Amino acid sequence: MEEKSNTILRRLIPGLLFGFLVFLVLILIGDLRQVSNQVLGFQWKYYPLVLLLTLFNYLLRFFKWHYYLGLVGVKNYPLINSARLFLAGFPLAVTPGKAGEALKGVWLKKETGVPISRGISVVLAERISDGLGVLLLSTLGVIAYPRYWPAFAIIFSGLILLILVIQIRPAALWLIDQGGKFPLIKRFSGGLREFYEGSYTLFRPKAILIAVSLGTISWLGEGIGMYLVLLGLGVAPGWTTLSVAVFVLAFSTVVGAVSALPGGLGAAEASIAGMLTLLLSLNRDTAAAATLLIRFATLWFAVALGLAVWGFSRKLLFGAADE
Repeated sequence: MEEKSNTILRRLIPGLLFGFLVFLVLILIGDLRQVSNQVLGFQWKYYPLVLLLTLFNYLLRFFKWHYYLGLVGVKNYPLINSARLFLAGFPLAVTPGKAGEALKGVWLKKETGVPISRGISVVLAERISDGLGVLLLSTLGVIAYPRYWPAFAIIFSGLILLILVIQIRPAALWLIDQGGKFPLIKRFSGGLREFYEGSYTLFRPKAILIAVSLGTISWLGEGIGMYLVLLGLGVAPGWTTLSVAVFVLAFSTVVGAVSALPGGLGAAEASIAGMLTLLLSLNRDTAAAATLLIRFATLWFAVALGLAVWGFSRKLLFGAADE
């Protein structure tokens, strides 16, 4: 049993090691002593508020998760159980390519009986709706800083095209049927159709409107958290700082997501530090300190919460490891 649980933990090791490497690189980009002084001199009265805003983000995203479960056929599922699975999925974001998040589909199957492929469609819908939400938050920033327009347009167009293909049912089913002619894909044709049926439901206009609205508001919370981190480091308050903070947090989230790196590690940190330096004229030490503080309050806070849930859900680990 212990060996089975270790199987899942081993999947996290590359992401955790990569996260430590990114931590070191961020410190070395600036001056080690200066970055340390920036962090030690941070006004820690702001940090509880930053964490509360992060929890606000998680709360709204949980509502979206639970709403999605109802759409794919998981009815009358206790909120406490739903929250347990939602939080338990956080550490899986730091697995290579975030592939570990597919385990949420396995957990759903064991607890509710819903097909694994439908559960995975919920994970996909979460990611796409979050992506559209942070892209909406990035809109004003992209207008103000046109250099980011090409990347914004490519990612936004790609997400919209994917949703349109899913919603054009005859075309999507035709693609699935054509794929079924290949031996390698034919083996998964049943699961692929289940995945499509779940995705089709989750991307209906009403569902996507609700999900993107929740995603936009939830990620705005973390953007405000980024603003408070900057205030704690002595950056002048004001609408300019606030708007740049929201844009930087949102756009770096997109960059991290499309990078397919574990938890967006490296890509998100480089984006945050680089944009803070470029857009707010912060020195490298302050930008590095701000990046470390916001990533600990968001990504690593989430991983810690998820691991805590794992500690109280050993059967969840054993069951997933059986797969």
